Amino acid sequence: MALTDTNCRNAKARSAPYKLSDGGGLHLLVAPSGARYWRLAYRWMGKQRTLALGVYPAVSLASARDARDEAKRNLAAGSDPSAVKRASRRAAKLSADNTFEAVARDWHDVWKSGRTEFYATQVMRRLQADVLPEIGQRPISEIEPPELLDLLRKVEKRGVHETARRLHQLIGQIFRFAVITGKAKRNPAADLKGALRATGEPKRHKMMPRADLPVFLRSLENDSGEPRTRLALKLVTLTFLRTTELRGGKWSELENLEDPSALWRIPAERMKMRKEHLVPLSRQAVEVIRELRRLSGISDFMFPSPGKEGYMSNNTMLYALYRLGYHGRATTHGFRSLASTILNEHNFNRDWIERQLAHVERNEVRRAYNAAEWLQDRRDMMQWWADYLDRFAMTETKAA
Repeated sequence: MALTDTNCRNAKARSAPYKLSDGGGLHLLVAPSGARYWRLAYRWMGKQRTLALGVYPAVSLASARDARDEAKRNLAAGSDPSAVKRASRRAAKLSADNTFEAVARDWHDVWKSGRTEFYATQVMRRLQADVLPEIGQRPISEIEPPELLDLLRKVEKRGVHETARRLHQLIGQIFRFAVITGKAKRNPAADLKGALRATGEPKRHKMMPRADLPVFLRSLENDSGEPRTRLALKLVTLTFLRTTELRGGKWSELENLEDPSALWRIPAERMKMRKEHLVPLSRQAVEVIRELRRLSGISDFMFPSPGKEGYMSNNTMLYALYRLGYHGRATTHGFRSLASTILNEHNFNRDWIERQLAHVERNEVRRAYNAAEWLQDRRDMMQWWADYLDRFAMTETKAA
């Protein structure tokens, strides 16, 4: 006798499992726990088999009958319903693994190992904001150039052309990863070359004009603003550090401040390229650090702040530059470029300069990284640079 929904709903647990038959091999298995499972009994190649069809009431009586009828059709076509179900599950899993979002997250897991947590998080947020909502659930192998162009055009319409350009680059990296890992046959982002609006001159970290440096150094020395911000700017000019590396500095990272081997040892997790970085400290840098120590109290950070991170915010030094009259004319990061330019002009070894800037060599033959490499040479170079700035501060408007 066929089941009714009332029969299924009122089936009570017993001390042992029992079955309520619906016909055609379909039955409701009632467990001692009270759970009710749809099962289909059938024969395949002369052997009795059972196919699980779901749990009642999540799978209704009508849905269970539909699944039974589908299994019967598979049997009539010469297919084992259990094998068909396994193949369907594999296909569904493969489809889920091959969505753009799944591949993007796999790429990000690999890519982020060589980047700081802040930068890696920033890139993922960029994808989550503008890319994943549009194509995240699409099979990556089916995405075509017009679909990508439509996505990027929406970003351009907000007036953020540079963001659209960067997203194009990120999408291209993800597709190249997909090709390498066998998830896609080609990179459709490559077909968009020339299709996006021009962003104008690339926005780089603006370097202070060299002619402005003497006036800037003197203005900084006499600045009446927040003392720790002034000292942070002085250290940026003396150490070539990136803003994030400097403002998150901890007192525990400083070594041997009382002798000529003074050193700032920045751990890998704080560096952009996840490599430990050693900064030989000139006499002038040590003097700045001593002054800073008197201002920073008992905090672990060199530049403590009540903010969320516990140290100086990202824009503090930049706003100080604005206040000194350098809005649109210089950035804190630009001091790295300025130092590199002047040191190269004075024929310092390029390798010393690049290592002190914490740049990672792209050439595979030259990529071996040793944080202490050329340390004494770099120490001499950093002292020369600090002395150079002292001399430069005494000039008018021309390089010494």
